[in-house]
Amino acid sequence: MNFTPFPELTSERLFLRQIAQADSDVILFLRSDKAVNKYIERPESRKTKNKADAIKFITGLHEAAKNNKSISWGITLKNNPEIIGTICLWNFSENNKTAEIGYDLNPLFHKKGIMNEALKQVIDFGFKQLKLQKIEAFTHFKNQTSKKLLINNGFHLMDNRSDEDNPANVIFEINNPQTNTI
Repeated sequence: MNFTPFPELTSERLFLRQIAQADSDVILFLRSDKAVNKYIERPESRKTKNKADAIKFITGLHEAAKNNKSISWGITLKNNPEIIGTICLWNFSENNKTAEIGYDLNPLFHKKGIMNEALKQVIDFGFKQLKLQKIEAFTHFKNQTSKKLLINNGFHLMDNRSDEDNPANVIFEINNPQTNTI
């Protein structure tokens, strides 16, 4: 697995790019806004409370990508470089066959198919470029929009699994159709 050079992704309307220090105001908003984080529970140590925290978070994203531990994209519209959301693959298994996907989006862009479009690109990248066998998603059981997004993109609820760190989460999985996972 190698995230250098950083893999930029495009779709019909979107450009997924590396998050830069210049994006710190948007990252602060996305990680601290009550509407965006309604269903996200972060420990105090992982909360982003000010611009310095946002810059530290972005620096951590760059380090994680450089060390091939995770990859996070800023979601932008093709005609505007400002980030409107983020999407990532992280929490890779030791054998790099499974990863977790995470995402957030500015509420001004909800219900426009933006995250659906971004999710398709990242799933495709995970399965075709990284050769993942499975992608997991952890979402709050009350987050109907996220659950619907996952189901519409081929994820299946795993009733037999639970999130040890957050009992309010449910777990979804999608298997790579190109591999035989048992």
